[in-house]
Amino acid sequence: MASPMIEMNDGHRIPQLGLGVWQDDDAQAAACVRCALQEGYRLIDTASAYGNEAGVGQGVRESGLPRSDVFVTTKIWNDAQGYQEAQDALHASLERLGLDYVDLLLIHWPIPSLDKYVETWRALIHLREQGLARSIGVSNFRGDELQRLFLETHQLPAVNQIELHPWLQQGELRTANGVLGVRTQAWSPLGQGKALTDPDIGRLAAKHGREPAQIILRWHVQQGVLVIPKSSNPDRIRSNARIFDFALDDEDMSALAQLDRGERVGPDPDTFGA
Repeated sequence: MASPMIEMNDGHRIPQLGLGVWQDDDAQAAACVRCALQEGYRLIDTASAYGNEAGVGQGVRESGLPRSDVFVTTKIWNDAQGYQEAQDALHASLERLGLDYVDLLLIHWPIPSLDKYVETWRALIHLREQGLARSIGVSNFRGDELQRLFLETHQLPAVNQIELHPWLQQGELRTANGVLGVRTQAWSPLGQGKALTDPDIGRLAAKHGREPAQIILRWHVQQGVLVIPKSSNPDRIRSNARIFDFALDDEDMSALAQLDRGERVGPDPDTFGA
């Protein structure tokens, strides 16, 4: 498996496919990271809130790969928003990871009620200038929040990581990201497994001789979306990587477009943290 590398608006490149490690403890995260890197993954997505940055760092080191070959993402949690707080949070994350820098640092949630995300964004800009984060971005931001970041700092995120799967296709937000040149990255790209039971996806899986998860992940990558499926099962980690040797046709893509229900499996940014 060789994931395509996608250029971001800061000139850096990011693997289109990565591994998410949400809900894994340190030991699970280390094992999953080792497995994924052995299978050809080159992006690992964690967060301070996941409580497994130490395990992720261990897995990266135990893979035997050069640090420059592994793209590591982490995130600033809500209680660390603010200019100094965000800087302190990244230093703590780097210590847990055992790394000198991260490849991508995200603001995990905007939390508009705090009104600190612009201040936090300024901290991320500073951390990028220091070389502690190669690229910077956001997660769960809406179009108006992206616009505000640009109006107040003249700097746009490289990535906006959002909940995105066949039941929540986020067309308006993906368009807003695209207009601004911000890459869309999908978290819970399989709808936390719920979309795998959709009968229409099952029919496409049978048509192509593939697993339902492979159909969904292929749908993401054919639209240029960055995708970070989470799994602790080595067989599924391997299977989820086998999406670059087949293609969905126009009829398949049209059928998948009809599955949008506007149905979330995770928190709603409009109300989360309010």
